[in-house]
Amino acid sequence: MTASPSAETAADPDDGVLRMGAKKTIDDAENNVHATVQAVEYQQPYKGPQPQKPEDFQGGDTWATASVKVCNVNGADITVDQAVWSLAYADGTSVEVTGSTGGDMPKPEYPMDKTVKPGRCAAGLVAFPVSSKKRPERVVYEPDGTEPIDWSIPKA
Repeated sequence: MTASPSAETAADPDDGVLRMGAKKTIDDAENNVHATVQAVEYQQPYKGPQPQKPEDFQGGDTWATASVKVCNVNGADITVDQAVWSLAYADGTSVEVTGSTGGDMPKPEYPMDKTVKPGRCAAGLVAFPVSSKKRPERVVYEPDGTEPIDWSIPKA
């Protein structure tokens, strides 16, 4: 599942980081996967109804969200999951999803382990426990065995 981004959607064509909202096409002929992936928006802190603050062990003091969308253009069924999304910081650290769903988590939630048939999409919010004192540089999409796709997060 590798493809190179076009220069017109790249925030910085030299490093392949896409602008927030840009769509990335994935054409994996070997596995019959033809999809589009998009990080639509990033919010820190999340501006909707507030879930319970992240627990200390989760590593943050507030919730941030990435609004994301994956569409299965045609080919085989694909499976989508929150776990392939993360946040990357300038200092090389990253924040993964907690696996927490339901309850008071930001809605609409991006699905966990859901099959998406050709011609359909999955969209929603992925929540991350973040430090209110640091802002990440990029939203990262990286399913197993693929090259990561990055979207730049605008400055606050």
